Order: sequence, then C-alpha cells, then structure tokens
Amino acid sequence: MLTTIVSTVIVLGILVFVHELGHFLLAKKLGVGVLTFSLGFGPKLIGRKFGETHYQISVFPLGGFVKLTGENPEEEVKEEDRRRSYSLAPIWKRALIIGSGPFFNFFLAILIFSLINIFVGIPLPPSSRVGEISPGLPAESAGLKKGDTILSIDGVAIDKWDDLSKIIRGSQGKELLLKVKRNDEAFEIKVTPNPSTQKNLFGEEVQTFIIGITPFDEVAVQKVNPVTALGTGILQTWQGIQLTVLGIVKIIQRVIPAKEIGSPIMIAKLAGEQARKGILSLALFTAIISINLGLINLFPIPILDGGHFLFLGLEAILRRPLSIKKMEIAQQVGLIFIIFLMLFAIYNDLIRYFFPGGFGF
Repeated sequence: MLTTIVSTVIVLGILVFVHELGHFLLAKKLGVGVLTFSLGFGPKLIGRKFGETHYQISVFPLGGFVKLTGENPEEEVKEEDRRRSYSLAPIWKRALIIGSGPFFNFFLAILIFSLINIFVGIPLPPSSRVGEISPGLPAESAGLKKGDTILSIDGVAIDKWDDLSKIIRGSQGKELLLKVKRNDEAFEIKVTPNPSTQKNLFGEEVQTFIIGITPFDEVAVQKVNPVTALGTGILQTWQGIQLTVLGIVKIIQRVIPAKEIGSPIMIAKLAGEQARKGILSLALFTAIISINLGLINLFPIPILDGGHFLFLGLEAILRRPLSIKKMEIAQQVGLIFIIFLMLFAIYNDLIRYFFPGGFGF
C-alpha cells in the first residue's frame, strides 16, 4: 500500500510539475507575467513568493495551474503591466504558451526513453529463433523443434521474428519452404499454415494464418551512443503517440469498450505494480502516462489546453476575441463533461478493483 501511494505521488507529481513548468517557462521567455505556479488545486497547503510569482502546493494533487498576468480579459491590469499581459499578447505568443505544457510532457517521455536507451540499451527485436511449438499445428507436424533458427522462407532471408511472422500471416495458406538451422546443421522443410481467427492489440478479431510457433524467450539489448539514444527516444515517443491516438479512436468506434477507461485509481494501481518491478518499469510507465497526459490536454475541450487552442483559432478566424460570456459558458460545459467522464472512469475502476460483482443494482 505504501509503495502504491509513494509511487503514485511521485509519478503524478513529476507529470504535473513538468506540464506546468512548460507553461511557466514559455510565459517567462515571451515576457508574460506569471502570478502563481501551483502544484494541485484547491486550498493552498504551503507556498512562498519569489519575485512576482507565488509558488505553492495545494490540497488536491490531480493537476496544477499557472496563473498569468492579465489571463482574464476582464481583469484590471496596471498600465506598467499591460505589455506583460497574457490577454493582450499576440495570438502566436498565447498559442506557444498554451502548447508548451503538452510539449513538455512529450519532451519528458523523450528524455526518459533516451536515458534508458543510454544506460540500459535499445531492445533488439526478437530473432527468428523458434521458442515454443504448439501441439497439433503445422510446425509440429513439419518437425520444427524449440531452439531451431529459421534462416529463410521461400528463398527470402529471415533474421527477425517480425519478418518471419509477416510472411506466415500473409501466406494465404500457401505451402512454404523453410530453411532451418539446428545446432550446426541446415536443412529444408515444408509447412502449410493453418487459417486462424485471433484478437489484435485492441481486441478486434482478425483472420490470419499460423503454423504454431512463438519467439524464443531471450532479451537482447544494444548499447548505443547518446545521439542514437536520443533519436530512438524520439521515435519511441512518436510510436507511443500514434498508439495512444489509435486507442482513443478505437474507444470512439466502440472497438475498445468504454469500461476500459480508467481513472487515477487505475494509475495508482499500475504505478504501484510498476514500482514493485523496479525503477526501470516505473520510469517507462511514467513516460507512457506523460504521453497520454500530453495528448489528452490537446483535446478541443474547454478548460483543457486544446480548448484554449480552439478559442485562439476562432479568434484568428473572427479577428476578434470571443466574448467572456461565451467562453465562460463553454468552459462550464467542458468542466461538466470532464467531471462526468471522471465519475464514469472512477465507477469503472471501483467495479474493476473493488466490486467485481457490481453494486447490486
């Protein structure tokens, strides 16, 4: 329990701090005043003022905020502070300040992945060495054994499991000629893949072909220089963004059931599980959640960063800011939506972890 609490506080604290730090640094860099930097919402627990900015930690840790000079267009700003007012800044400045929060979340993921790549190494893809053989399927009938290495299929050289799997899955049931290495001996065998219905990463049923083999259980990493580690870290973050976007699309399409949506309860449980596996697992988990946080904040929902982008886009099109009344109504609607979504997610997690049989109604 203590591990779960501590790891959750660390993960959420880092993610919120980095996100708000992005807004803070860009505002300072672009000459916009920052009045408050808060980790958490609600009543202040502790705080101290340095210069013009009041730094504080608040009661509710699920978020944070940066209050900027002149953030509210109706706010009275002293004449000497008008040049440092957010609402009077050009649209491009405000857009950069808004976008810096999600960008820093993506940057954190890149940093974590890159550091792991430097100190641990880059995971190498599984080789074409055969692991387990499923009984009663074509691989067993053809004589393949655990530890065999498949060198080629129909004359096409193979050294990665992904290439091997792609050819078999796309074979359409056609007989394949495999060149196999066993110990120091190389020989050829023929195998005809069977049709199979399997579930993909998102639980969708797909038609494919299999011969009944799995990759050999081996983990290999390659030590790389910092430049390669950074490039791979950027690629890993981009792949994480693509996978997260695809997952969101699948939820909207109802391929992934809505009951899979989780709340901070799920984050806390997963953070505890990863912490017990070690610092490496917790770091990877933090990177993944940081990507999710960055993307969610870009949704065009008022009160989120994406909602502010929406307001700026409308201002650019209309050549005038939206009225305060309209923005307030939109933000209230956005807040109600977020509250209901959070309640729904909490309900899912209560069913998932505490009341698997339901609440009895």
